[in-house]
Amino acid sequence: MGSVHSETNPLGKTSDYPDQYDAGLLFPIDRNESWKAMGDDRSSIQFHGVDIWNGYEVSWLNGKGKPIVCVAEFRVPASSPFLVESKSFKLYLNSFNQATFDDASSVKAVMEKDLSAAAGGPVTVEFHGMDYSYPEAPEAVCIDDLDIDIATYTPSPDLLSVKEGAPFDGWLCSHLLKSNCPVTGQPDWGSLYVHYSGDEIDQAGLLAYVVSLRQHQDFHEQCVERTFRDILERCQPKALTVYARYVRRGGLDINPFRTTEETFEALNFRLQRQ
Repeated sequence: MGSVHSETNPLGKTSDYPDQYDAGLLFPIDRNESWKAMGDDRSSIQFHGVDIWNGYEVSWLNGKGKPIVCVAEFRVPASSPFLVESKSFKLYLNSFNQATFDDASSVKAVMEKDLSAAAGGPVTVEFHGMDYSYPEAPEAVCIDDLDIDIATYTPSPDLLSVKEGAPFDGWLCSHLLKSNCPVTGQPDWGSLYVHYSGDEIDQAGLLAYVVSLRQHQDFHEQCVERTFRDILERCQPKALTVYARYVRRGGLDINPFRTTEETFEALNFRLQRQ
């Protein structure tokens, strides 16, 4: 297990791309590290969830030396103690490019074993062909056209409020999500989907809150968990799901899903910008 700012963290450093399979390239980071750095504790938040990673540059060689190419879907349980640093994940996947395997099931078994060991929880892997059709995005009310004044670009939970006596049950979304990598400071762009049941959340306040993450530096997973916690504490909904669909970088996109509902399925839909 490594630290965000460890010398062994490959993020932000020049790396040689491996041509031999190497599980040791995976770099796990304690999910609670950034929470502790802010004087907080992740264990204070109760949720169910998963991190869905899509790998668009997954390949290996079959027994005759012919390349096999596919899109991979990785599901890492939010209950796992570690997240996998994204650049190390990319380097790990690239280490399969010149490795030979008898069949796809053998590759799947190796990846599930390695990623589960790194995350400290059961990771599942599915391969999709080039003709795979992703599920449609949920029908949601987009709040991006609201005419609001923006005064802050750092996380501000006090922007969140509800309209008492005005019930709401459905999806809201914003495509204005942006946060920054905690190591390199590079921007991470995405879309935020919120399924909300309870007194209606003030949509202008929610949009201002989403924009307030614009200069925040943290991993995708922590940004979603922070948003989930802030909405839960400030608005006290009957049920809440927060789902971010981040734009891919380095052939990977990361899509953290957090919910109060144990049986709420995380559909791996795909937006045009992804």
